[in-house]
Amino acid sequence: MLTDTHCHLNFNNFFSDQAGVIQRAKESGVVRILNPGINLDTSREAVQLSKEYSEVYAAVGVHPSEAISWRPGTNGKLRTLSKSTKVVAIGEIGIDYYHEKESKQLQFEIFEEQLELAAELDLPVIIHTRNSGYDDTSAIQDTILILKRWIGCVPTKNINLKKVSGVLHSFSGDISEAELAVEMNFLIGITGPVTFKKAELLRSVVHNIDIEHILIETDAPFLAPSPFRGKRNEPAYVKYIAQKIAEIKELPYDFVVERTKMNSERIFHW
Repeated sequence: MLTDTHCHLNFNNFFSDQAGVIQRAKESGVVRILNPGINLDTSREAVQLSKEYSEVYAAVGVHPSEAISWRPGTNGKLRTLSKSTKVVAIGEIGIDYYHEKESKQLQFEIFEEQLELAAELDLPVIIHTRNSGYDDTSAIQDTILILKRWIGCVPTKNINLKKVSGVLHSFSGDISEAELAVEMNFLIGITGPVTFKKAELLRSVVHNIDIEHILIETDAPFLAPSPFRGKRNEPAYVKYIAQKIAEIKELPYDFVVERTKMNSERIFHW
């Protein structure tokens, strides 16, 4: 009963064997797959794919590295796509200083517009945040500041968002940042790097955060876990992430699978 709460099945890497990838996931015990968009076109594709496969769900949004694609009518088109019953979140949205630091102000603007849309629709958000590789500018800290302001403005009528605000996807921060996210009712998304030899910081976060705050994700086709590092990732490999979490936390594997599945149901209501 595994869940992959973040992958990109409609990316070019899967065009030749998309159906086979989904079938292998099912054979590995994956019962739910969440496929977020990164711009308007991929959001449309994600919604269409969710209609073709019962285990696939969609999120719609514009990724910070796609900020230049934003137009005045984009938010309205995302709102329309969100009417599909298979759309369970707004995302992948956030801040990225690794590739797109120059568009910082534009990233802030479209991030905040999409957060407003999520509040309007009472849908959780899938947050991408990546620091610069060249200086001390912290995308995670800037993201947390924006999310704090947003959480404070979410209406009390938003029952779902008041319970779980969203997920910090493929978390790469430290334990203090993880704790701040948890305080804001965010879950922590754990991906393949938790299996890498030099990922001591991430393993420390996993060790110190209660299992009820953790989601397992592949981010396929990226970030394949060991023993597939450097190869194309796919949802079937989510079990290796669950195994590593079980090892770190000294918990039974089946318990980790069940609890992360329950966490996914709590946030996405699928």
